[in-house]
Amino acid sequence: MNKADLISRIASGADIPKAEAGKALDALVEAITEALKGGDKVTLVNFGTFAINERPARQGRNPRTGDSIEIAAKKVIKFKPGKTLTDAVE
Repeated sequence: MNKADLISRIASGADIPKAEAGKALDALVEAITEALKGGDKVTLVNFGTFAINERPARQGRNPRTGDSIEIAAKKVIKFKPGKTLTDAVE
C-alpha cells in the first residue's frame, strides 16, 4: 500500500473527499515528526508507540579491508506496535 492507496482508504472510511483525507494524513505525519524532533514519545492507543532511541558511537570493521572504523552515534526512530495491532496481524 502506498500513500495514495492509504488516502483512498481514509477517504472512504471517514466519508470525506480525498483532498481532505490527504491533508489529514499529512498533518498526522507532520505532528508525529515534530513531536519526535522535540524528544517526545508518540503513543497511539491500540496502534503503537513511536520513540527516539540513542545509538552510541561504536567500533566497527570494514568488511573489505578489515580495518577498524569509528561508527558515529546517532538517533534512530523506534516503533513498538500495540497489542491490538499485533493481534490483528497474527
